[in-house]
Amino acid sequence: MEPKQQRIVIIGAGPTGLGAAYRLDELKISNYHIYEKNSYAGGLSHTFRDDKGFLWDVGGHVYFSHYKYFDDMYTKVIGNRYQENNREAWVKVGETWVPYPFQNNLRYLSKTAQQECLQGLIKAQELGKAKEAKNFGEFIDYVFGEGIAKHFMRPYNFKVWAHPPELMNKEWIGERVAIIDVQRAKKNIEESSDDFGWGPNNRFKYNFLGAGQLQDEIATMVDDHISYNADIEHIDLESKTVHFKDGKSDRYDNLLTTMPLDILISKTLRGTIPEEVKTKAAQLRHSSGYIVGVGLKGKVPNTWSWMYFPGDNCPFYRVTYLSNYSPHMAKEGCYSVLCETSFSSFKQVDESKVLQQTIDGLKVNGIVGSDDEIVTSWMMKVDYCYPTPSIERDDALNVIIPWLENQGIYSRGRFGLWKYEVANTDHSMIQGVEAINMLLFNEPETTKGIKYQSTTTGREEGK
Repeated sequence: MEPKQQRIVIIGAGPTGLGAAYRLDELKISNYHIYEKNSYAGGLSHTFRDDKGFLWDVGGHVYFSHYKYFDDMYTKVIGNRYQENNREAWVKVGETWVPYPFQNNLRYLSKTAQQECLQGLIKAQELGKAKEAKNFGEFIDYVFGEGIAKHFMRPYNFKVWAHPPELMNKEWIGERVAIIDVQRAKKNIEESSDDFGWGPNNRFKYNFLGAGQLQDEIATMVDDHISYNADIEHIDLESKTVHFKDGKSDRYDNLLTTMPLDILISKTLRGTIPEEVKTKAAQLRHSSGYIVGVGLKGKVPNTWSWMYFPGDNCPFYRVTYLSNYSPHMAKEGCYSVLCETSFSSFKQVDESKVLQQTIDGLKVNGIVGSDDEIVTSWMMKVDYCYPTPSIERDDALNVIIPWLENQGIYSRGRFGLWKYEVANTDHSMIQGVEAINMLLFNEPETTKGIKYQSTTTGREEGK
């Protein structure tokens, strides 16, 4: 089909904006422009280099794909400049390391904790109340039972989300939480079976030069269409014009925006906005975070990918051995770990103490021996880390998104669409691709409304 002629303005040069640009470039369409508030591309998928030569991602990003288009794009852009890894993830429970998923590997626990988890699981599944769960907290209790909830599910999920699970919906979990039945749990214990192959990311790719390498190279391909350090003053609904703080402006026929949806509605749009839209946008919740990287002397001590920490002896919920993803992430003779700590109004964190508390936590958990091992440290505060799949979210989106689209504004991406369940890099990039196909060819978007089923493998059945 002949594409519709229109001026497309894109806000944000993160994965979604760059996915859209990649598709436009592929179609040889030039009437578009990307405006990025930062001095770099990639958004939360950018990779930073510190003054000691270490590379740091903004969180634990890895590449596994749900889309052939993304696979083809990745191959074209990255080629063979990646390392493929088998996931080796572990959970620290007290003094014990348990393979991920925790609930599949109860045999690693002490006998007391093991029986607490198994008996709780049996009781929960005998009651059969899973379908009655009204929120994520009840889902945890009704599906896994008291023991698994106590030892892992509740403390870990509060640490990562920085919200009580009762405030979260249960619909987001399809690909993210491994469901296990009693017979499988018993069998794994009785036969001392390891059961850690679950999930779509049990094998993943990682770029030689960090997660941001893909975004950087796509940005280079479309560099003539990107303006960096573009600080938006406001967007005028009536004239369909984006105004910038430096006095410049750009008129659009359709606007693809990836800025946080709540900020778009409450601070950026100028014009007549229905009160219901404002009210719904104010209901959206998110968590913030501190990303701390620590560079260490020597070789990586194991082959692990990342570790989860539900306990209260450290501020972080996850630590990633970046040097096991790619040996190019640290300078020669060194390796690196990346630590993530969340915060919100429900979970306060003292910024002045985060770095030292992180280092202390690494020591307590046996990851760092002494300060003498530390070569460098790096820290970044991220105001918007995770879009919380709150109970109110879907009702809010059902009001906000259609209203915006009636104004010619298409909000997509991790915080543009506010759907954590489709916020991986591949999801986000394909949201940009599909938005362009929809605008130019009236093709339906498949990603923005996708719902995954809760299955034993973590994938949709038949896929």
